[in-house]
Amino acid sequence: MVEVLAMIDDPTTEIRALYDQAFRDFGSVALWSMRPVKEPAAADALAITQALRTHGRMDGRRLAERIEAVCRAGH
Repeated sequence: MVEVLAMIDDPTTEIRALYDQAFRDFGSVALWSMRPVKEPAAADALAITQALRTHGRMDGRRLAERIEAVCRAGH
């Protein structure tokens, strides 16, 4: 089943939400060597996707894909 991303007027809000979710759900497993930034930009969110893919199992991979989709949609 294909997940449909919600249309949000401000992609920055969704990027922040996904970034925060990544650190909340995968901080100790996949992002342990990284520090979250207060105001993450698209580049900050994209910087954590490789670690999510590598160490976050299938759920981390799915979250990485969502982050990449939202970040690329803004360009």
